[in-house]
Amino acid sequence: MKIKNGFRITWGASRSLPVEYFVLANVQFEGRVIGHLAGRPIRETAVDGDGLRYRFVGIAPRDERGRFDVQSLQTGEWIVEPGLVYAQDLKLAADRGANRAA
Repeated sequence: MKIKNGFRITWGASRSLPVEYFVLANVQFEGRVIGHLAGRPIRETAVDGDGLRYRFVGIAPRDERGRFDVQSLQTGEWIVEPGLVYAQDLKLAADRGANRAA
């Protein structure tokens, strides 16, 4: 199963799309704490409302205006406040799909 973040990011498109389109909201965190940012813990796994799992991959860079630089995101990567980047974990998504079929 190939999972994308829903948008083909191009220079012109990313400038016109709201940054919020690239931000996961209402996530729950799991796993161990692997660091801190802005006084908040960074957890190794984030889970969205549909149960999809994402693994921490880094900190979101900012553009010259101080907004999140969504062009730096790779396919399947999303921003989680306060500026963390999580990538969809395809292995966990595949395992979850197999469990649903059973």
